[in-house]
Amino acid sequence: MEIERTVSRGSDSWNCCSDNSPVGSGMLEDIKPISPVCYPEMGLNDPDTQDSHLTHGMQREHPDRGRQHWASSKSTTFAEFVEFSFIPEFVATKRYAGRAHFQAILKYVLPPERVARAFGANGPRTKCTLTDILDWPYIDRLRLPEITPDVIHLLTTAALARGYSIQTATHIRNVIRSIFAHAIRTGFYADKNPASMVALPPMARRQINTLTLGQLKVILQSMRYPEREVALFIMLTEMNVAEICGLQWRYINTSGIGQIIGQEFIPARSIAVRNQSYRGELTSVAGKRRRFTRMPELLGSVVHELKSKSPFTLPHDFVLFSRNGAPIRPENILARRLKPIGRSFNLPWLSWSVFNQTEVRLRSQIGRTFDEELKSSLFHSNHAAGLTSSFERNASL
Repeated sequence: MEIERTVSRGSDSWNCCSDNSPVGSGMLEDIKPISPVCYPEMGLNDPDTQDSHLTHGMQREHPDRGRQHWASSKSTTFAEFVEFSFIPEFVATKRYAGRAHFQAILKYVLPPERVARAFGANGPRTKCTLTDILDWPYIDRLRLPEITPDVIHLLTTAALARGYSIQTATHIRNVIRSIFAHAIRTGFYADKNPASMVALPPMARRQINTLTLGQLKVILQSMRYPEREVALFIMLTEMNVAEICGLQWRYINTSGIGQIIGQEFIPARSIAVRNQSYRGELTSVAGKRRRFTRMPELLGSVVHELKSKSPFTLPHDFVLFSRNGAPIRPENILARRLKPIGRSFNLPWLSWSVFNQTEVRLRSQIGRTFDEELKSSLFHSNHAAGLTSSFERNASL
């Protein structure tokens, strides 16, 4: 799952927002309002909130600035509610990808300068450098009751008219929907969520690109560490890229029997998926994503070779590492290594997800011989020397 870009004109970016983000789950549903609550402080008050330690960067120096005004005034604007309630109490609880997504999309709802100020200097860095758009129907100065389905429809229609994709317009509608759901939950809005009544054209899905077996073999032989190993993990396990980059040695059992590694029992030839690394930020996985995944024989051989060559083999060290031992950053490897390889073979659409789609298609065609075909392309006479030199050349990716 790659999240390489924020919103860009005419793009279908943000296809793969994290599962626990409101976008990945289809946003919050309308729920019954509860009595208004007091907000003595900005930020998280629940010590048990997952990843609460990640929200400290979004706290501002003067957390009570403006709160008494907007919380008690009937003239509270949409921008004030977003800045003083929605961001610190809802967005701040999300993982990095979710926070970055809201910051990017809110720039189409509120003036970008207002969004930047609301997130503060320590908010997630996004590549969206959007500035105020002339005649754009921002809704920052409207009060919550003044924002009707027609107002939201005007905003999404403006996005489509400017050439933005249907997916971008859908994200705009969904972010507003999430804001109103938060307002309903906290008692600041008592009517039906207006965004839930805004319909958009269905999204046109991009064509799924896959590699032929011959293309896959040639590309794998053109790869080096770490892009080759990432591709192999994608094709030989059920792990996504963030989980692969967050994998530590203590969660791998290559033996033929189950073992207790550290304080956890890991079945034979298995990987315990416990962490993920996104843009250098390591967090734990939750829910059904906390699981065991089988490690086939071919991947076991790759892991053994990695460990024999790696200078970082302690339990807490990362299986795939950068020069200083930190997790690799797949977005950098994609741009610096994988995309140039794709262009050299006239495959500009080559990405991490292509390996997943290719594995699904080829397994349906050739079945169990897929692993053997991979092995034949990997373990040729120059493979060991290539891996050693790759470690030596590995820059700070």
